[in-house]
Amino acid sequence: MPASPADVRDRVSERVVAALDEHTAHFADAGAPLRDFLAPARNLLGGGKRLRAQLCAAGWVAAGGATDAAALQPVVLAGSALELFQATALVHDDVIDGSLTRRGLPAAHRTFAAEHAAHAWLGSPDDYGQAAAIVLGDLLLAVSAMELERARALVAPAAGLRARHIYDLMTAEVALGQYLDIRSQDMPWGDDADAAVRRALQVVRHKSARYSVEHPLLLGAALGGADDALLAALSAVGLPLGEAFQLRDDELGVFGDPAVTGKPAGDDLREGKRTVLLAMTMGRAEDAERERLRARVGQPDLTAAEVAEFQRVMRATGARDTHEALIAERRDAGIAALRAAALPAVATARLEELADALTTRAA
Repeated sequence: MPASPADVRDRVSERVVAALDEHTAHFADAGAPLRDFLAPARNLLGGGKRLRAQLCAAGWVAAGGATDAAALQPVVLAGSALELFQATALVHDDVIDGSLTRRGLPAAHRTFAAEHAAHAWLGSPDDYGQAAAIVLGDLLLAVSAMELERARALVAPAAGLRARHIYDLMTAEVALGQYLDIRSQDMPWGDDADAAVRRALQVVRHKSARYSVEHPLLLGAALGGADDALLAALSAVGLPLGEAFQLRDDELGVFGDPAVTGKPAGDDLREGKRTVLLAMTMGRAEDAERERLRARVGQPDLTAAEVAEFQRVMRATGARDTHEALIAERRDAGIAALRAAALPAVATARLEELADALTTRAA
């Protein structure tokens, strides 16, 4: 019987937790420290929508891959690799941004810091928490690569090599994107609003859009034996949908419901994220509003009243409407490329469903 998207999601959810155990079993003699080290990862891997894994499965189907349970095992393993890589990125991103929570729970570095404080160990709990989270992210990246190798072993050598190239490109590009994000946040705003928007879009593309949508789609297709022409067609679908996905995420970082997102309202403003939405607001705001934004965005003590104030500015200046229009434009570009790609009907249908999930979500 052909597997449904829900089957893929559930199998990847089971596999990703098992993978963490299997690939760290060699270190069992470490005892309780290993358990404590992996605990934040278990919490992180237990949640999420598995959209990257589902995109990987859609790429596999687009390449003509079979969808019965046994045939999908390479996709399940690759989906697990993608979820583990996502966990790597989240752990490191929370350290860089100083985020306190993730999916309604303490971020990994805060969990480690609390452990340090509870035991009254020597040194700084915060320094310990950050250092431990960095190396946890490194371990998750290693486990992710191990999972991909298991997936590659189940497909033809040429398909496996192509998948490895896509995975390696993805991991390298996210590091570049993270650097571009760090760099942009420490640059003066300046007076060129268009340049600020371009910089923010560059971060969107390299840090998130490709690894969130395009690369998972290509990875599944490569494992399924896709040729260069099909990979190019899927790239034309995945990149604009990935940009729309991240732009929606940035909007939720300001306007999202904390009960749904698992993060405080306006957290992106407290962290000072140089998003496209913020850059658009800066370019449209009155001088006094712009000075207020420059003075207070990025301050951890930003109040709920100030978040509400800046939300009003984003609405009143038309920045939010313009941002919504950009999301719609990128989504439409992805859908147009999808309909021009002449994929199998089941792959087109799944990708249309995923396009909605990526761009109209509330978390």
